[in-house]
Amino acid sequence: MSELSFNEISRKLLHCLALLFPVGILHGPIFLNVPQSTICVLIAAILLCCMTIEYIRFHNSGLGSLFDRLFGWMLRDCERRNVTGATHLMTGAFICSLIALESHSTAGAAFLGLALFIVGDASAALIGKAFGQTRVGQKTFAGALGCFVICSLACGFVFPRLPTFIDAWGGELALPQILLLATVVTLLELFPLRFGSLTMNDNFHGPVLATLSALIIRLI
Repeated sequence: MSELSFNEISRKLLHCLALLFPVGILHGPIFLNVPQSTICVLIAAILLCCMTIEYIRFHNSGLGSLFDRLFGWMLRDCERRNVTGATHLMTGAFICSLIALESHSTAGAAFLGLALFIVGDASAALIGKAFGQTRVGQKTFAGALGCFVICSLACGFVFPRLPTFIDAWGGELALPQILLLATVVTLLELFPLRFGSLTMNDNFHGPVLATLSALIIRLI
């Protein structure tokens, strides 16, 4: 039976708005005519706002209730007591923007890692809840397959149409690179990263590890 709900669809559609951050990392300096560091500062400012809201909602009951009325319908149960996935994603985006400061090539890798994780995560959640029957831990095989296919299609048919990305990457993505990138993002989405009893939120480490993987895969 499908577990896909209107709230989950809305949550992931909003999640995809975060694609503005990888686009900003790669295209912002060119179209806004600003240095890469300015994009990093802008993302840091948004992250600071998110962290401030998180602090206030946990320490001020009135504003916390207002937050729940406005956004509670999108929150998962664990996010009612902990930092939201959106703030974790913003933290990951900020680290990716720091990596992008190194060069135009690293900006291309940051764009690729962050964009693929956002698209792959949303695809895995929606497809997994709609069609998932076979479970792999807390996730589903259908979701993982959907993540892999969507990431492969994005690398093969969407990103090559972005001239700025082609310039940053140094050419079109080769088939082995596409398959490796899609596999990495799928594994990051499928298997949680644990340190003892602590389970990391994949919205935080997923984009960063995907970006670092892209830097390595670019050399292949």
